[in-house]
Amino acid sequence: MPLIDCAGTHLFYDLTGREDGPLLVLSNSLGTTVEMWDEVVKLLAPSFRVLRYDTRGHGRSSTSIAPLTMKQLADDLAGLLDTLRIDRAHIGGLSLGGMTAQALAIHHPHKVKSLILMATGPFLPPAENWNTRAKTVREQGLGAIVDTVLARWFTPAYFETHAHRIMFYRKLFLANAPEGYALCCESIRDADLRPGLSSISVPTLVIAGAEDPVTPVSMANELTDAIKAARSAVISEASHLLAIEQPAETAALISQFIGSLERATAEPLPSHAFESGLANRKAVLGVDHVQRSLSNAGAFAAPWQDFITRSAWGEIWGDDTLPWKTRSLVTLSMMVALHREEEFKLHLRPALKNGVTIVELQALLMQTSIYAGVPAANAAFRWVREVLGDEADHLS
Repeated sequence: MPLIDCAGTHLFYDLTGREDGPLLVLSNSLGTTVEMWDEVVKLLAPSFRVLRYDTRGHGRSSTSIAPLTMKQLADDLAGLLDTLRIDRAHIGGLSLGGMTAQALAIHHPHKVKSLILMATGPFLPPAENWNTRAKTVREQGLGAIVDTVLARWFTPAYFETHAHRIMFYRKLFLANAPEGYALCCESIRDADLRPGLSSISVPTLVIAGAEDPVTPVSMANELTDAIKAARSAVISEASHLLAIEQPAETAALISQFIGSLERATAEPLPSHAFESGLANRKAVLGVDHVQRSLSNAGAFAAPWQDFITRSAWGEIWGDDTLPWKTRSLVTLSMMVALHREEEFKLHLRPALKNGVTIVELQALLMQTSIYAGVPAANAAFRWVREVLGDEADHLS
């Protein structure tokens, strides 16, 4: 797991995509992790090199002591770029990540080629709201606010059609450190970036969700007016986490914007290239697992990792003829029939993330008993219990 010591904290990061492509940095929103960018990175990887990281106090990055300021968060990002020997990059961020990007452009302008500011603003009052939220999570934990937060993250339509994704991001939110979350709330409370916006001279794209109650379109318009070289775009049918709700439109806007600045940007690599396969593999199996597999491969297994990334994850999982939910069901059924315990367990939680319900999983295993044999299905039921525990009993 790559952790870099920056400005007194340890930041978890991930680099994915075309090695010779324009470098884009993505900073996550309050309460999320690098996984919020999975679908966007999958679409951008053939053309861009994408660096994403867990903001201080989030996910796998460490939590600092109080107080935490927006400038410190910008310094973290500057330190990450320095440590990775990156002189300048296109900087994108959503919500808290967008504020971090603004602060980086104000305090470290030489590091910024362009800005992509998503669902964000330079000043997010009232302070009392952030005080209350920080106090609540310190005293009661993140579970006390998770449902309220999710309701502001996504549109009602997304809730109805993507229950499996909602559950995935709910778990990620609850896995954050309450103190880290509270400190970032206070950094937002104390941040007023408006006086520095006039100093930002790099090309800037401001993206808003049409149904965002947190940072509405009017706030995006204020940003656009305050930054000299800014233009805006609005994504319909999207609330606050527009990069999750509308990844294709988000990725297209980013690609067109950076493409207009990087005239030398080459055509996307074929869909079966290593870069595309790696993005797909991380989106399905998780960033941690894939990073671990690649780092542990060594010289002997490195060609094998290259092969499966290109073929299995680039050509097969990259073929949109079958949706990922269907591919998950097919994969699980074959692993039962072949009695491949390790691979079955590896693909089980990703299958739920891809939309397979517990009831559908149960039905799948029942069917495998007919076509692959009772002993095979019996083992699979045991594997599900070992991976999911009591979660397997939640059939609704």
